[in-house]
Amino acid sequence: MIRVFIADDQALVRGGFRMILDAQPDMEVVGEAEDGRQALRSVAELKPDVVLMDIRMPEMDGLETTRRIVTDEDAPRVLMLTTFDMNEYVYEAMKSGASGFLLKDVKPEQLADAVRTVAAGDSLLAPAITRRLIEEFVRRPPPGSTAPPELETLTDRELEVLKLIAKGYSNEEIAKELFVSMATVKTHITHILMKLDLRDRVQAVVLAYESGLVQPGG
Repeated sequence: MIRVFIADDQALVRGGFRMILDAQPDMEVVGEAEDGRQALRSVAELKPDVVLMDIRMPEMDGLETTRRIVTDEDAPRVLMLTTFDMNEYVYEAMKSGASGFLLKDVKPEQLADAVRTVAAGDSLLAPAITRRLIEEFVRRPPPGSTAPPELETLTDRELEVLKLIAKGYSNEEIAKELFVSMATVKTHITHILMKLDLRDRVQAVVLAYESGLVQPGG
């Protein structure tokens, strides 16, 4: 059973999401919060698997709340909710440790699928969204930014895969580009995340750009 927590300042949104998720045979909504501070306290107490987190909330916004939640060793996965298709918050949401982001007007079946995806340890980062993110929001690293030394532990092929992830390629597209199997791509990604001590694909994209490994438009 996937335990879900909903943090949103709108009661109607929380109620709607609760109704959709409680109707799923494999999900249970274990709690709600209307602001970030309340969410922080309740999540620590209830220990859900997935948190649906609104970006804009009183007291403490969703970005800061997420940053604090994911510092715990057994932190839940966070799925960011937004009313905007692509806004200035998305890159910050990725940096803060969110495992994905979702529009509030998502269809019921897509909401449930998204929760299952992040609960399984995957990130909800569609290649099309990654590309737009790169084009519109990612900037060159500030002067003096240096690549983390862990990058040197990657093999040449792993570096290739990381660059393609950062450019928004799906696993299938990476396999075609490198003429390897999907299983091989997944193995490379597992090794990359482990060597760089990253939670998921989202953090890999952020690191690739902030370290200068890949440049926007490159």
